[in-house]
Amino acid sequence: MEWNYLTTVEEMEADAKKLREMGLLSGAETWEDRKQNQTPQCKFGEEGICCRICSMGPCRITPKAPRGICGADAHAIAGRNYLRFIAGGTAAHSDHGREICHTMNATERDGHYQIHDEQKLLKLAKEWGVETEGKDIYDIAHETAHVGLMEYGKPFGTLNFLKRAPEERQKLWDDLGIAPRAVDREIATAMHMTHMGNSAEAKALVTQGLRTGLADGWGGSMIGTEFSDILFGTPMPKDTEANLGVLEKDMVNIVIHGHDPAMSEMIVLASEDKDLLEYARTKGAKGINIAGLCCTANEMAMRHGVRMAGNFLQQENALLTGVVEMIAVDVQCIFPALGPLSECFHTKFITTSAIAQIPGSIYVKFEAKKAREQGRELVRMAIDNFENRDPNKIFIPKNKQTATVGYSCEAIKKQLDTVTNSHLDELDTYKPLIDCIKSGVIRGAVAIVGCNNPKVRPDYSHIEIMKKLIANDIVIVASGCSAQAAAKAGLLSKEAKEICGAGLKRVCELADIPPILHMGSCVDISRMMLLATGIAKDWGIDIPQVPVVGCAPEWMSEKAVSIANYVVATGIDTYLGIEPQVKGSSQMMELITEGTRKMVGAGYIINKDPEDLVNAMIAGIEAKRDALGI
Repeated sequence: MEWNYLTTVEEMEADAKKLREMGLLSGAETWEDRKQNQTPQCKFGEEGICCRICSMGPCRITPKAPRGICGADAHAIAGRNYLRFIAGGTAAHSDHGREICHTMNATERDGHYQIHDEQKLLKLAKEWGVETEGKDIYDIAHETAHVGLMEYGKPFGTLNFLKRAPEERQKLWDDLGIAPRAVDREIATAMHMTHMGNSAEAKALVTQGLRTGLADGWGGSMIGTEFSDILFGTPMPKDTEANLGVLEKDMVNIVIHGHDPAMSEMIVLASEDKDLLEYARTKGAKGINIAGLCCTANEMAMRHGVRMAGNFLQQENALLTGVVEMIAVDVQCIFPALGPLSECFHTKFITTSAIAQIPGSIYVKFEAKKAREQGRELVRMAIDNFENRDPNKIFIPKNKQTATVGYSCEAIKKQLDTVTNSHLDELDTYKPLIDCIKSGVIRGAVAIVGCNNPKVRPDYSHIEIMKKLIANDIVIVASGCSAQAAAKAGLLSKEAKEICGAGLKRVCELADIPPILHMGSCVDISRMMLLATGIAKDWGIDIPQVPVVGCAPEWMSEKAVSIANYVVATGIDTYLGIEPQVKGSSQMMELITEGTRKMVGAGYIINKDPEDLVNAMIAGIEAKRDALGI
């Protein structure tokens, strides 16, 4: 089919409205109903000036009551809340990485989990000082996993991956005292600092926020990404499809949702087993259709081509179609509402992690030693549920778009090598991309990340910002729910080059890439740090000088705040479309915008208007170009 349009937000909203109307007939409610019931939201919480970290309160700061019972003012309270937000996000991302370490430690040559990228394992083992000569690859994997696990609680030194950063960055982190020691140490320090009777100095709290965020991006998240590549394969470009139109009326539909790929990997493999496909046919289905939500969708799409049903705020809509036999989840960003919602339909709601047990679900504790059998059992359960559909409750929106996904750093280097021929004899380099930026063919790059959020029109900011950036010859790397917003609109299609500026369009044609490069899940934002680092090193400049900025137009989670802190600490300005919950403190607002810029060379730029936000990004990139004299 000839590509001639983007799916608009209006079309997505029309589908959502129809699904909601169908759901109401079944007694279902969605986030839109719950948002209405929560209006107006608490202004004290929104401004970050409500404290409940001891039982003397909760204390709320007002002009009449400028201090809490202990004497903490708005700056202390907002700072503590902010740091706890970062600690929560770092814990979530890093625990994900820890589980991947344990999964790699469970690999066996004939086991449920195996090594799929031996070269990446050998390279990492060498980087970490693990002896490889004459050793079995699985012994190397286990020893490397042990080193990775020690990054969470080692008593001395700093995180190993910090050595990947430019020397200027490493020195700055050391001089400021924000080089993370161990992942769990920084989370524990953040929680201790914010306990009643400890830090009340806003700058100290923000500084520990940078350190805790770095423990995520250059620690737990980077471990999760590197080890996932070793286990399941380093992503290379794959074609897939996105939006609710990927669900199939005549097939068994299993939706996988969450972030940790270990469970979903086994379900995908089981869905390809010939005996289970035949069993599905005996139940009247034509086959088994796996679709993904949130970051599990990104993980499975970039390694298996699994189609993506949608992002965070689309999880309920998937069930409202009436054709989902099973939704199997692991961790993070899972609505507890899926329990009562699944009861309105025939859908089996499966939870698989002790970290995310939810009322109304069937809990199946996923274990590495029997993962393959468990994957098969879940697929069989979904097949058995196919005949329980209610035909009167079925509505599948038609909208879906093609997408090319899976641009790891390795894939980007390989693809961009074709843009210029001056460095084709020089492998493992970003110099072709740097040449494009220096010449002005590409003006710069934006890393767009983060969730979608009911505070604003879902997906609208993502899509409109992306369209304007690529029209101005700015290439985009995207991950998580932001990447899924792009996919649903059609912006991850190679044909989206038609709405690019002339320079970026030419690069897309020469390199055979879409103008927005899908880099994976939210954990994989660590790839973006390595991308920025690689460009800076190959260019011979520090990261804040590179014409690259970050953007989270619709963020909502603690993880997003942790990400924003490690992106800023890495030296990349970060543009936010949702205000952090600190605006009740003038000190905190100054610290996270201008204060961090004095410390690490980057900070937040906050604007709730997407048009103003994208214009500020373009101006920021052009200012960096001017400073470099290009």
